[in-house]
Amino acid sequence: MANPYWVMMGIILLMTPAICWLFTLHRKEMRTPLSKIGNMIHNHRYYLHIMGYVVIIIWKGATDKLNEPIKYATGHWTDWVYAIEGEPTLWIQQTFENSTLTDFLNFHYLFIYLFLIYVTTVYYAYSGERDMTDKVTLNYLLIYAIAVPYYLFFNVEVTSSWIPEMKALLYHDGMYTAFYVSHDPLDNAVPSLHVAIPFGILLLNWMHCRERGIKLRDWAHWRYHVFILANTILFIFTILYLGIHWVIDIPLGMIVGGIGALFIHQIQPRLRNDYGKLFEGISLKRWRSHLTVEGIVTILMVLILMSAVNYQADTNDERPSFRLGPGDSTFEIVQKLDHYETVEMNITNWHESETLQVILIITENSVEQMESGEINWQALSEEWAVIEAAPGESIQFLVNQPKVYHIAIFHHPGNGDSGIMEIKVDNNYESSDKSLTDAYLLSIPSLWITGWVVHRLWRMKKNGVHWLTSTPSHAWLSNGENE
Repeated sequence: MANPYWVMMGIILLMTPAICWLFTLHRKEMRTPLSKIGNMIHNHRYYLHIMGYVVIIIWKGATDKLNEPIKYATGHWTDWVYAIEGEPTLWIQQTFENSTLTDFLNFHYLFIYLFLIYVTTVYYAYSGERDMTDKVTLNYLLIYAIAVPYYLFFNVEVTSSWIPEMKALLYHDGMYTAFYVSHDPLDNAVPSLHVAIPFGILLLNWMHCRERGIKLRDWAHWRYHVFILANTILFIFTILYLGIHWVIDIPLGMIVGGIGALFIHQIQPRLRNDYGKLFEGISLKRWRSHLTVEGIVTILMVLILMSAVNYQADTNDERPSFRLGPGDSTFEIVQKLDHYETVEMNITNWHESETLQVILIITENSVEQMESGEINWQALSEEWAVIEAAPGESIQFLVNQPKVYHIAIFHHPGNGDSGIMEIKVDNNYESSDKSLTDAYLLSIPSLWITGWVVHRLWRMKKNGVHWLTSTPSHAWLSNGENE
């Protein structure tokens, strides 16, 4: 079975030259001749950008590996989000649902996301925009880094796992199922990186032009900017329609994108040594100032994370993991294990009268029964063993098969009058305690970046410097402050 990621990356690789050619038709002088591409990569140190993409792949893998083991402590906040916004996403899905639109948006969700991440960097490099090449590369790396603590400590289930009758049009769809099980924990709904990353690019474009006194419409890359904007708007509809994100994920994604864009816009000139050496103007006094202010912000945010964990620990037994309407099915992911690792699953049926039906299966074995946002429970139950939990009863599974992803598929067999079935799932991973410590450590870069942005904006206001200025503080004309 073809992996959707590699299929789409192959298409993107083939399309990249055509896209770069298309968006430079109006300004052919921007193009870098093929004979000079090697020198361009060397002279502008673009090999570091390639390394940056490798870093984020490793970083994401490390983050995803922590997600499931720490859920015993971090729980989830889906009930809070649901209480705030209700079910507008269900209305959107039911109003617009049709198979052609679903197929198109499934493709768009993954393909254009990967396209914007990778092709944007190549496009700006090819068209001679060194600074924007730096910024959009950092945009992917750092916006994901900023999102890490929110994904790990403020889990929110996707809408299709919580809202009865909401279809998982993305996750329950053939070849996409196995891919997303291995790449998406399905509880990283807040914030949406499909909003944060393109919004970060849009902000970087705007700040880049604004600081240089260029009207965005007059910018050489205005056409590409509009292309990103149009796809960002479509992303917003897509993530709501497919049963992935909540409405609140959109503004929160924009906030994360905004923090990342501000940090990148203001740090890039220093990284490029445009104003002297990397640490030019950083005195011992300034080091102490940074460590004190940004350290305090970081510590305060760590305390917020710890408070969230404590709250979840105190209320965990009161909160269901999934909610199913009559006839609905969904699944819980058991991540890939190493040899000799085990996971103890405890699944409890909280319904008062209906029996919960469960199938534990290797993900790849379920693909044929996932189609158009629905799980073909009838076909699955004819082929695989169904375990039942009567009202108030629990089922225990011990998962120890290494190097494969498992899913526990849940089904509510009741009729329309049987109401919502709430299910409680507790997974005990052997590495849970160590993983929680690692999660705190992996969150530090995000918290420090946030502290740095807050500190810099405060210093800029204090010294009468416009907040869009990317000049390092030792080069500010209005004062003698050193960064």
